[in-house]
Amino acid sequence: MALKVPRAGGPNLFKDGYKHLQGIEEAVLRNIQAVNELSDIVRTSFGPNGRNKMVVNHLGRIFVTSDAATIIREMDVVHPAAKLLVYASQQQEAEMGDGTNFVLILAGELLRQAEMLISLGLHPMEIVQGYELAREKALEQLEELSIATLSSPPTQESLALALRPALASKQYGHEDILAPLVAQAVSLVIPPSSETLRDFSVDNVRVVKIMGGSLSQSRVVRGMVFGREPEGSVKSATSAKVAVFSCGLDISQTETKGTVLLHNAQELKNFSRGEEVQLEKMLQEIADAGVKVVVTQSTIGELALHYLNRLGIVAMKVPSKFDLQRLCRLLGATPLARIGAPMPEEAGWIDSVSATEIGGDRVTVFRQEDGEKGGKSRPRLATIVLRGATTSMLDDVERTIDDGINAVKSLTRDPRLVPGAGATEIELARRIIEYGERTPGLNQHAIKKFGEALQVIPRTLAETSGLDATDVVSRLHAQHAMAEHVDVGVDVDQSTDGTMSTVDAQVFDVLTAKHWAIRYATSAAIDVLKVDSIIMSKQAGLKAPGHNPHWDDD
Repeated sequence: MALKVPRAGGPNLFKDGYKHLQGIEEAVLRNIQAVNELSDIVRTSFGPNGRNKMVVNHLGRIFVTSDAATIIREMDVVHPAAKLLVYASQQQEAEMGDGTNFVLILAGELLRQAEMLISLGLHPMEIVQGYELAREKALEQLEELSIATLSSPPTQESLALALRPALASKQYGHEDILAPLVAQAVSLVIPPSSETLRDFSVDNVRVVKIMGGSLSQSRVVRGMVFGREPEGSVKSATSAKVAVFSCGLDISQTETKGTVLLHNAQELKNFSRGEEVQLEKMLQEIADAGVKVVVTQSTIGELALHYLNRLGIVAMKVPSKFDLQRLCRLLGATPLARIGAPMPEEAGWIDSVSATEIGGDRVTVFRQEDGEKGGKSRPRLATIVLRGATTSMLDDVERTIDDGINAVKSLTRDPRLVPGAGATEIELARRIIEYGERTPGLNQHAIKKFGEALQVIPRTLAETSGLDATDVVSRLHAQHAMAEHVDVGVDVDQSTDGTMSTVDAQVFDVLTAKHWAIRYATSAAIDVLKVDSIIMSKQAGLKAPGHNPHWDDD
């Protein structure tokens, strides 16, 4: 019997449950609408006066922040076109550590302008071609707008100057406290010579949050700080050799269960004494090797702690494997999976270990005075001890500091700075619109719309600051038309007419971060415009039978 072959096309082309949307109305405009909704959510959080979002994730944890990277990471975006924007912003976060909101806002505005062109009759591919030409022109013109360069090797003052705008965009009003703090921490760990400047690692700066006090009481410690005190009664050591263990310091348990028959108390005493002697011998070997500090990731048994106290060894427990890895780098040590004396090349060195009290919390400080002591070269690490009233505020400041450190990482690759406060975007918009006027054909419409889309950055800065956005953008255009005023941006303090000189106010942005943000935003917008069909298969899995209030929808 011959098999029944479904007719080609129509509903029989796919299995039951498939959805197929195609055409300008169903695919392109619907995708643009979804992207605009995502862009509008994070747009009001842009800039120094950006408003916070309260996000409750699937675990019930509450985030109150204006950091776009955190907002989109905790939101479960399911629309495929909006996910393209999320991926672009995440790539910007991974590459530069900052500028995620810039990517989302610019990509959303590019698609909003594209929607207007589509309604006028332009084909999406004509818009794509114009956007690609405009992007290349924008990146070319961006290279000419550099007005400052980070000194090489960077000083603490120049680092603070470059960091202020990045920190002010998240913690406006606290940048004068945070910028010197982050600059001091970075200057402690940054390679001293310009040849090794690119080896700077953001992992060399840690943040420890301690509740209580105010932000002005935050301090920088050269070394590492742990929010717990040593396990034993010995709380401090100086110029100490350190042994690091990834296993627990306790009497070892047998792999198989066994039964021991004991006839009297003397046999019981001898049985337990044998284990004690063995453990004491191993810890004595550690002490004879000159070790004054022992760090372990696992548990420290009471008997082992007794012997360590008697031998005058500081016993520290670090449960986090990431912190243990950082501590090993600081000490120049190798974590051991066995209890015993470390070899000379496996042992680490620390200048001082001490337990102290900060704001009522007991902490342990591993302080590194000189990176070359102890006979081996070790990377320098710094810890910023943050003080604050609430956990939400401390978490937000930690994210801000992370953005600032990543800005330094970007500057080690390319030390050039461009005008901030929307001045760069206004100048690029003006030049790209002029470029569009000189371009023949239909591409000129998309090029000019690209220039208009760039104006969304100063417009958003003005709106979130309570200014008349149209009036401010008009003034910026008028001043940028004069060649000597290309550094004029939005004055979020509203001290005069809403505009200011970014050079006088010392507001700069990192050129390379701006470069990649424009590239990623345009690529995401082009990817959305190139989609002409959405084909969705039936979702796998079973649905909940009827409504059950206790059913987990996820």
